[in-house]
Amino acid sequence: MPNLANAKKALRQADKRAERNKLAKAEIHSLRVKLRKAITAKNAAAALEVARSLGKKFDKAVGKKVLKQNTVARLKSRMMQKVNALKSA
Repeated sequence: MPNLANAKKALRQADKRAERNKLAKAEIHSLRVKLRKAITAKNAAAALEVARSLGKKFDKAVGKKVLKQNTVARLKSRMMQKVNALKSA
């Protein structure tokens, strides 16, 4: 346990940020699962809708430094490739 006041505050901040990051990642994970299910069900409309909301979540996660920009770019690119392939098929 920290002894100094600023170290105590830093620990509180780290705990808050960890909780926020955990929540954001959990939301992203559940949306990715929902997207995978929509793609396997060949439901293009639902997949596009989930992809849009997932894209927004990804962008917010980058803004709050929950995820790195290159990671999000890679995931969004792969996600849109699958959605576009589903739309064209």
